[in-house]
Amino acid sequence: MVKIGSHVSMSGREMLLASAKEAVSYDANTFMVYTGAPQNTKRKEISALQIEPAWEYMRAHQIQEFVVHAPYIINLANTVNAETYELAVEFLALEIERTKAMGSQVLILHPGSHVGAGVKAGIDRIAQGLNEVLNADSCYIALETMAGKGSEIGRSFEELAAIYDKVTYNDKLRVCLDLCHLNDAGYDVKNDFDGVIDRFDKSIGKENAAVIHINDSKNELGAGKDRHANIGQGTIGLEPIRYVVHHPAFLHLPKILETPYIPSPENPEKKVAPYKEEIQILR
Repeated sequence: MVKIGSHVSMSGREMLLASAKEAVSYDANTFMVYTGAPQNTKRKEISALQIEPAWEYMRAHQIQEFVVHAPYIINLANTVNAETYELAVEFLALEIERTKAMGSQVLILHPGSHVGAGVKAGIDRIAQGLNEVLNADSCYIALETMAGKGSEIGRSFEELAAIYDKVTYNDKLRVCLDLCHLNDAGYDVKNDFDGVIDRFDKSIGKENAAVIHINDSKNELGAGKDRHANIGQGTIGLEPIRYVVHHPAFLHLPKILETPYIPSPENPEKKVAPYKEEIQILR
């Protein structure tokens, strides 16, 4: 069975329960949440997240797993500003604890940006930070493949593999494959997804894939821009994306949509989630 869902919100009194309800409204059987706004560090106490009612609801609706995404403000690759790095390490440690408490096994993380210090310095700093927070009891940290925008680390499988090589508990590392990011980084997922996965397997091992972000791209192959498009409305296209979703090697992995909101048919000035329709066409 294909595991497919989308990013959903977690807010209000119901928190994780509201997330599960939103996912079910899209006919999803998995989902992804941020533990709070991705642009800041404001978070509710774990006791306020409505975890037990959420899991009761999920079990009743055949949802067995979900994934968490760390906020964008975490930048483990920063060697230029010590305060930024220290905040990243401290907050990532807390996100690991929240992820575990919520009952998720996977925390997705953008590796970070070296902000001009160079790729090697960035990779070394990321590994240093991961070594500070990971232990035998941690959840999995899924390093996301990046598009190559600015000074991002993770635009190639080799960069992610270099992080693996420097992390003590690298058995706690996994990878989140983002289709838009892969396309924009120069990996031809449209015409040769199997070839891309072969390269991933040789660099890191395909058993290390934990999540796939299902996004079309507004950009041409190798553009390095990271602009998501709705399914079938970008340069990758519906059939190649459907091929990925149903790929036999990854049927067990959660597939998560992060596509843009679209104008409401009833009120074009209002934006609505496209996830129910996109899940339907991909399932």
